[in-house]
Amino acid sequence: MAGCDVKRKRVFVSGVAGFLGSWLAEEMIKAGYKVAGCDNLLGGYLDNVPPEVEYYPYDCNNLNSMVKILKDTDTVFHCAALAYEGLSVFSPYVVEKNTVGATTSLLSAAIQNNVRRFVFCSSMARYGENDVPFTEDMIPRPRDPYGICKYASELIIQNICQVHGMEYVIAVPHNIIGPRQKYDDPFRNVASIMINLMLQGRQPIIYGDGQQKRCFTFVQDAVSSLVRMAEAEGLNGQVINVGPDDEFITIQSLAETIAEILGFDLDPVYVPARPQEVRLANCSSKKSMKLLGYSPKYSLREGLESIIEFIKARGPKPFRYHLAIEIDNQITPTTWKKKLF
Repeated sequence: MAGCDVKRKRVFVSGVAGFLGSWLAEEMIKAGYKVAGCDNLLGGYLDNVPPEVEYYPYDCNNLNSMVKILKDTDTVFHCAALAYEGLSVFSPYVVEKNTVGATTSLLSAAIQNNVRRFVFCSSMARYGENDVPFTEDMIPRPRDPYGICKYASELIIQNICQVHGMEYVIAVPHNIIGPRQKYDDPFRNVASIMINLMLQGRQPIIYGDGQQKRCFTFVQDAVSSLVRMAEAEGLNGQVINVGPDDEFITIQSLAETIAEILGFDLDPVYVPARPQEVRLANCSSKKSMKLLGYSPKYSLREGLESIIEFIKARGPKPFRYHLAIEIDNQITPTTWKKKLF
């Protein structure tokens, strides 16, 4: 963004009270932008919202409200979604409504307001059963409703933006961790869940054998790439992974690392694997390095230490089962049915 005058530019961040959205808003403000945003608080904390943000407590599905609050906006960052891969198998309606429906509403409002660029935060879930590392040229093969919803949203964005002439970028952040992440949510955020449990003196719960492998992205490493997407040239229509492709570790190893940092006597509780969970999920970062100058600065251990400090400062919390399970049957995880977290 060198040499670019951004002081008069207004950007809009959906999900601005959420984990990723709040960090992005803060960095955009530091970069000189005027920032507005909305959040329905299903997945975030109100005190995450930076005080300089023009905040609206609205749901993205309210099209009329979105049309009004996107006036004079240059760039939209769509971070809001119910990012629940596992739960989406059992609550597909609420996840679809707050993923595909929310995207379509915000997209329509952006078109109506002549927004220049629409940056959509998709998910690694789009890749599904592809071989690792996932690269952007792969045909998406999502396994769960959340991944399907994210990919469907991408297709809608591509179609509508090409018809109406609005620039768009598909960002694919993955497994983001760091301070401000919702840690009292029993349905997602494995690292925060484990830390919250261990700080309460409770053993972490691991689905399956714990040999599922993931890479984790420290939030500021992800945000640095997203900020560049506001102005960087040559990005229109691009799909870009955002996150590291090293430190590819098992969930078992994740629990062991957290326990080591905390000095916790680890003896995990193992429960049956969740349906449709992908065994291996790891994205290549080569494209983001080339187009955005992406270079991760934080290790997994540093990221985990920052979450621990954050949760200690706020205090461990009991888990809130704030979303209803739509499909309750013999394969619904007992962790949710019996509220084991």
